[in-house]
Amino acid sequence: MSGPTLADVARAAEVSTATVSHALNGTGRLADSTRRRVCEVATTLGYGYQRTPRTGKTLGVAVTTYAGSAWNFFDVPYFARFLTAATATAHAHGYALTILPATCGAGTPWHTLTVDGMLLIDSPMDDPVLRALRARDIPLVFDGRPVDPRPGDVWVDNDHTATTREVLSHLAASGARRIALHAGYGDEHYTRVVTRVYEQWCHEHGRTPLLLTFDPHDAPGHGFDAAFAAHACDAVYTVYDSGGRQALAAAARHGLRVPDDLLLVCASEDQAYAETDPPVSTVTLHPATIAETAVTALVSSLTPGAPPPPPGALTVPAVLHPRRSSHRRARPGGTRPGG
Repeated sequence: MSGPTLADVARAAEVSTATVSHALNGTGRLADSTRRRVCEVATTLGYGYQRTPRTGKTLGVAVTTYAGSAWNFFDVPYFARFLTAATATAHAHGYALTILPATCGAGTPWHTLTVDGMLLIDSPMDDPVLRALRARDIPLVFDGRPVDPRPGDVWVDNDHTATTREVLSHLAASGARRIALHAGYGDEHYTRVVTRVYEQWCHEHGRTPLLLTFDPHDAPGHGFDAAFAAHACDAVYTVYDSGGRQALAAAARHGLRVPDDLLLVCASEDQAYAETDPPVSTVTLHPATIAETAVTALVSSLTPGAPPPPPGALTVPAVLHPRRSSHRRARPGGTRPGG
C-alpha cells in the first residue's frame, strides 16, 4: 500500500502542491504559520518527504515527550546522563550522534534529517516525530516503551511496576499512611505505568490515592500547597528530577519537617540530593546504562551480518537509595509523629 502523496498533503492543508514542496524543503517565501501548518499536516498523514540516503555513520536522538517546547535537555540530570552516554557509545561504534533541539518538534528537520537510525526518548501518545520517522522507514530504538508498539519494535526501559511497588512499600514500612504521587506531567509510558501501579497499590492496601500534578516551572512547590495545608498526605513519591526540591520548598513553607512530618522519595539522577538536609532518598533509573544498551541495539540492527536485537523490552533495573528523608525517627515511648 503506497503512502500519502504530495497532493494528499496539499489537499489536507488546503494549499497548493508548490506550497507543500516549499514548506517541507524550507524554501520559498511562506509565512511561518503556513510552513508550520503544512509540516504538521504532513507529519499527521505520515508523509515522509525527502527520503534522504543513509550515511552509514550517523545516528540521531530525540526527546519527544515535550517536543515543541523550548527547554534544554542538559538541564535535567536524567537526559544529560543519557545523552552523554549515548554520544560516547555511538562514538565507540564509529558513529556520529545528532541531537536536535526540542523546539524542532514535528517540523521540517524530521522530514529531511539524514540519519541511519534514531533513538527516541519517552515517545508519547500520538507522537508526530515518531510518525515522520516511521513514514521514512528509519530504524528505531526507544528509551521507554512506546505507547503503541509495533511488532519488531525494540525498547530499553526499567521495570516501573516493580520499582513503584518497592518505593510505596518502603514508605509504608517507614510509617506512611497517606502517600501522594507527584506525577502526571507527560503522556509517555513512564508516567502512565507509574500512575496505574500507584492506584492499584492504593486499592490493594485500602489507601485513598492522592495524585499531584508536576509542573517543571513550579520551583516553590505550590502544587503541594493544598495537600500540605490540609495534612492530606504524610509521604510523597515524586517521579521527576526537580520534584524533590519542590516538595522540600513546600514543606518548609508549611512548617512540615522531613522526615518527622513528611517522608519523601524522588526519582532522580541528581547527586545533590545526597547533600540536602536531610539527604533525600532517590530512585536511579540508570540512564547511562539505558543509553549504552539502546545505542548498542540500534547499531546491531544496522550492521550487516550482526544478530538483530530481540524485539520487545530490554530491561535495566532501577535502584532505590534510601536516605534520611524516608526514615522516621522513633519518638520516646515508641510513638510516631502524628500517631
